[in-house]
Amino acid sequence: MKRVFTAAVLAALMAACAQQGDSSAVKIAMVTDVGGVNDQSFNQGAWEGLQRAQLELGIKASYVESNQDADYVPNLQSLMDAKNQLIWGIGFKMGQAIYEAAKNNPDYKFAIIDFAYDNTPANLIGVVFKAEEASFLVGYIAGKMTKTGTVGFVGGIKGNVIDGFDYGYHAGVNFANRQVKILRQYAESFTDAAKGKVITLEMYRQGADIVYHAAGGVGDGVIEAARESNRWAIGVDRDQNYLAPDNVLTSAMKRVDNAIYNIAKELVEGRWPGGKTIVYGLKEGGVDIAPSTSKHVPVNILAEVEELKKKIMAGEIVVPYNEASYNDWLAKLK
Repeated sequence: MKRVFTAAVLAALMAACAQQGDSSAVKIAMVTDVGGVNDQSFNQGAWEGLQRAQLELGIKASYVESNQDADYVPNLQSLMDAKNQLIWGIGFKMGQAIYEAAKNNPDYKFAIIDFAYDNTPANLIGVVFKAEEASFLVGYIAGKMTKTGTVGFVGGIKGNVIDGFDYGYHAGVNFANRQVKILRQYAESFTDAAKGKVITLEMYRQGADIVYHAAGGVGDGVIEAARESNRWAIGVDRDQNYLAPDNVLTSAMKRVDNAIYNIAKELVEGRWPGGKTIVYGLKEGGVDIAPSTSKHVPVNILAEVEELKKKIMAGEIVVPYNEASYNDWLAKLK
C-alpha cells in the first residue's frame, strides 16, 4: 500500500530522524537557484526528493538558498565546510560553479539538475530531462481543448533547457491541430511573477484561452492571471493544479524529486554513477503529465495522450527540443 504523509507528519518524522543524531548517516545537501526552495517548481521538487531520501533512506538532508547568482560559489563552499558527501546544484545557471567546485574538490561528490558537460569529472553527475516529451503531451491537450483557436507559451529565460519546453509544446499543439495559433513571450526572469501575470493577461486579450508556462516563479503570475480571467493555465515541473484548482488544466511534470532520490539511494548503497550525464524521459519515469489532468481533460483526449506516450517511449514519435529540430518536425508533419 502506498504511504501518503501530510506535510505536518512528514516534518515531524524528519525532525525525529534529525534528533537521533546518527553520525554515520550520509549527508546530502542542495543549493537552490534564485527561485528559492518554495518556488512551487523544480527547486521545491528537488527538496521534496531529498526529504523523501531522509525519511526512507536515513540520509541527513539540508539546503541553502541563493538570492542572486553571486551566491552560488559561497553557498557551495558552505556545504563543503559542513562536510556533506554529496552536494546538488539545482538549475542550469549553476553549471559553471558546480563544475569548478567538482574540479577543485575531488574528495566531494557533486550533481546538478538541468546541465550536461562535455567532459564530466568522476565526482560529478549531470542530470537532464526530456522536458520536451511532457511539453508535447500538454501541448496536444491544449491543441485539442482550445475553443478560441489561440494558445500561449510564457518562458522564463531563453536557453537550451527552456527550448525543450517551448518547442515540445509547439509540436504537441501542431500535432493536435495545425490551425491553432501559438503566442510566445519570454519574461527574461524566473522570479518576476508580476511580469508573468501581465504577459498572460495580454495573451488572453489577444484571444488565447490556454497558456503554458515554463518560467519558475514567473509562472505564479501566469496562474494568477488564469484564475482572475477564468481561463486556463498549464503548470510545469510539479502538479500545479492546487494553485488554482479550477484553472490549471494540466501540468508538464519534471520529476526532479525522483532523480534526487534515485541518486541518493545509489550513494547510500555504495554506488556512484559519476562522470556522466543521466537522462530522464517518459521511459525512465522522469517526465509526465500531472495526475490532476483527469479533473478537467475529457476521457477521450486522455486516451489519445496515453497512445502518444506509448509512441514516444517506443521511438515512433521523436519530439523536437530546439528550433532546428522543430523546423524539421514541421516539415515532416502531414
